[in-house]
Amino acid sequence: MDRIQWRPETNALTTPVSYRPRFVPSKVSGIDELAADLAADHPGSDVEFIKTIISNLPNKIQARLIGGEQVTLKEAFTFTNSFTGRMDSPEDPLPEGDDVLQVRIYASAPFVRKVRQEARFEKLSAETKLPVISIAEDTHLKLPDVLMAGSILKLSGSKLAFPEDDPDCGCVIEGTRSGRAEQRMFGQISNSTVLLTPDIPAQDDPWNNEYVISISTQYTEHGTVRTGFYTRKLRTPLTVELPLGETAPGIFTGNADTPYARIIGCVTEAAERLRIAAALDVHTGILYFNLLDMQEHSWAGPAVAVAGNGEYTLSGFAGSAVTEMTVAVDNFAALVSLVRNGYAGRLVDILDVRLPD
Repeated sequence: MDRIQWRPETNALTTPVSYRPRFVPSKVSGIDELAADLAADHPGSDVEFIKTIISNLPNKIQARLIGGEQVTLKEAFTFTNSFTGRMDSPEDPLPEGDDVLQVRIYASAPFVRKVRQEARFEKLSAETKLPVISIAEDTHLKLPDVLMAGSILKLSGSKLAFPEDDPDCGCVIEGTRSGRAEQRMFGQISNSTVLLTPDIPAQDDPWNNEYVISISTQYTEHGTVRTGFYTRKLRTPLTVELPLGETAPGIFTGNADTPYARIIGCVTEAAERLRIAAALDVHTGILYFNLLDMQEHSWAGPAVAVAGNGEYTLSGFAGSAVTEMTVAVDNFAALVSLVRNGYAGRLVDILDVRLPD
């Protein structure tokens, strides 16, 4: 019987270090494999015709969603539209923005239940010969764990080299909520260093700025493709357009569909790029917010204690055009969990504060 394979993987972001099970796909199937399965169930059927039908199914579902319908494949999947955004009163129009309308896909409870009931598992040994990404740094900003469009990302580690023209190997950036992009623009690929201009996939909402990066390689001609994941998350800069609109910019969030915190006020004399940090005191459970310069171990504003949901005003630092910034914390418990478990106690976002032209 086929089994679902998994292997233990180190979760270096927890203290002490723990392990988590990672699913290992035995192969990746697509339209060709599904068409062959259906043809085997219906002897004499035309495989190419089945492939055409399967290929056209997403277009038909998409057309019905555009027409305002919900599509349910009984006891399998539901495809539906949904909205994001905030309205201050029932009389307000639909919020503006390309990301207001979302498409959601849900597996039905019977579908999931059958998979769980019939699944059998096989534990694989932990791999030791894997690509290891030790450091990811934006070479323009000279900051770790930053992912910025148009810049150069430097990955340092060991066993990183891969053949650029091998379709089974390469570098992938994935959003923790949605989006996946195989990387194509490389400046250097070696065992210890990979330089690339990142292709950053869009995610569902602007506050979903958290990404995972991995490298896959094959050490021998007929060997198994092995994938190594960077144990820290990368984050892209967030834009703060002034004056602030009805939807306050979300910050300090992972893959959630609503932000854990929002910027609701900003007093500045000029446009500026700066950082905002959330650091956790593990003994008290209190977060501390402050504004930072764009250089590590440089200027920093005074820390403000954050003990629950509410509004908190942060002061700027020496030389900053931003004199004051107000942050609303909407989900303190989730934010504490994210900082503790996902960022080893310290989460930093880059903010591009922009003034109207």
